[in-house]
Amino acid sequence: MLILGVDPGTATTGYGIVEVKGNRYFSVDYGTILTEPSLEMPARLKLINDGLIKIINYYKPKHMAVEQLYFSKNTRTALSVGQARGVILLTGIQMNLHLAEYTPLQVKQAVVGYGRADKKQVQKMVATVLGSSTIPKPDDAADALAVAICHANSYKLNSVFAGEKI
Repeated sequence: MLILGVDPGTATTGYGIVEVKGNRYFSVDYGTILTEPSLEMPARLKLINDGLIKIINYYKPKHMAVEQLYFSKNTRTALSVGQARGVILLTGIQMNLHLAEYTPLQVKQAVVGYGRADKKQVQKMVATVLGSSTIPKPDDAADALAVAICHANSYKLNSVFAGEKI
């Protein structure tokens, strides 16, 4: 099973492709989709959409997991990230992916086992789970991989409860 994890942002959108084989998780690819702050918002959103379509067409994941918006005190930032999330979710549904959304707390619990884990703890566990000796960089890509791992854990657990074979 291939999962595309996405960490939304308007300047930097992180993505990570995780393959699940039995009880092992493998990093297939990860990186960022970057947009220039000088561009108008519609152009930036189109770049995010185009970048995701290329990734989806190349890797052909069946699932997309997206981190939910953490409300920040900066409402302007929250609104722009919300727009990016909307485009990301629309792209996923248009590409016929199974969509899932997870809060930062859920991601931390699924990856580290502790909902108040700091960024470094999450990054170290992402590397450990994926069998890597180095922490994925940049941070946005590592966060996207964490979202994909969260979905893999959640999907497996839900499948067990539903009596499905994975």
